Amino acid sequence: MPRTAIVTGGGYGIGRAVAEHLLAQDCDVVITGRRAEILERTAAELGPRVTPMAFDASDPDAIQVAADSLPARVDVLVNNAGGATEYDFAMPERGRLKELREAWLRNIEANLMTAVLMTAALEPRIPHGGRIIMIGSIAARGFGAGRYGYGPAKAAIEPWATDLALELGPRGITVNVVSPGFTVSNDRALGFLASGDAAPLIESGATKRATDVADVAAMVAFLASPAAAQTTGQTIHVNGGTHLGR
Repeated sequence: MPRTAIVTGGGYGIGRAVAEHLLAQDCDVVITGRRAEILERTAAELGPRVTPMAFDASDPDAIQVAADSLPARVDVLVNNAGGATEYDFAMPERGRLKELREAWLRNIEANLMTAVLMTAALEPRIPHGGRIIMIGSIAARGFGAGRYGYGPAKAAIEPWATDLALELGPRGITVNVVSPGFTVSNDRALGFLASGDAAPLIESGATKRATDVADVAAMVAFLASPAAAQTTGQTIHVNGGTHLGR
């Protein structure tokens, strides 16, 4: 029987690449996100085994409504939704406490709470042998991202995922975090690359190149496979040696 996978933030970038790799593993894939038009276009391009579902994964009420239409059995859950919603140049000054709080909370909701809420809603549907995979970030290790909410939000995923792995391990469910380096995943990243601002980060790595979405998706696909049954509770770094996870 084909496995069923759910990929949040599956309309483009890393999420789309993950969906493609899971299709190659004979999975039926549901891609979710906030923008229906992007999801529908991606599903049309990837084929009939991909189902788009538009809702905000940071909104508990939206998840509850969507849950009735999501698969009753979820073999693979990939919590990919998120991204840096505020950058240094856009962050409020430290003295503007209300605005600063709101900016940090937007990052926490987009990157941490989407994963927490989706996992809580769908974990009862995950059978023995199931897989939960979180997409983290090299920003969890700093690299200039600790001054705003994105890096800390991604960092919070890691200890939570470890505890979840210990909780669900007796049920044969694995939980891991894939932590990409600088990845060319969207127009913002392409602009950062074209400007030359990404060059120091890329040159600090061993491979001397940016991470591609296919690099990340390939690691997710392995962790989603039956071959990864004894790999759990781990944060696996896919960054070309920019950060060494040891």
